[in-house]
Amino acid sequence: MIFGRSRLELKVGIFVFIALIILVIFVLRIGNFRTGVSGYQANFVFNFVNGVRTGAPVRFAGVDIGEVKSMKFILLPLEQKTQVQIVGWLKTDVRIPSDSAVWINTLGLLGEKYVEIMPGKDYTKCLSENGTLIGTDPIPMQEVTELAKGIAIRLEGMLSNLDESIVKLKNEEGTVGKLLYDDAIYKELEAFVADISKHPWKLFFKTKEKPEKK
Repeated sequence: MIFGRSRLELKVGIFVFIALIILVIFVLRIGNFRTGVSGYQANFVFNFVNGVRTGAPVRFAGVDIGEVKSMKFILLPLEQKTQVQIVGWLKTDVRIPSDSAVWINTLGLLGEKYVEIMPGKDYTKCLSENGTLIGTDPIPMQEVTELAKGIAIRLEGMLSNLDESIVKLKNEEGTVGKLLYDDAIYKELEAFVADISKHPWKLFFKTKEKPEKK
């Protein structure tokens, strides 16, 4: 009886131990802990980050190489300007040229923001521990809206002028309208073309101006 009870306790203990291991692995995956992977920190400086959050991916040539670890404000006293410094954790085996371009990109339809790095060409100088890259700021949505509004206003004005021109043409107004609808001007042009066809030398003949009477 005691032996059977010990075997039962042993099975329960093994089951609990396995459950704890599975729980730890699950927690590590949910927390996105970097177990067994070495890396280094790098800084990306922007004037505007457009909603990037801690934990957002960092991609190099479209491949995930790390994540955003933290963000902080940087005050530039001389320029009287505030910038945002994104601290990223990157894999050690990834070499990033110092002339690489960095910007904020949008992932998928959900609009998640992440840091995109486009590789440069100078691999003689690569980003080191705590190195810094200056990013290209994304365009704020407000500026896009204002630009679209300005284009719409200009298009509306152009269409309005076009409508007025069409109305003038239909009413036989303006130079073009008269050319299209006035038979007298058409006949004069037709006669002029016919005369030039018969006497092309007139194109090169210059009439002498009569002297003015004093």
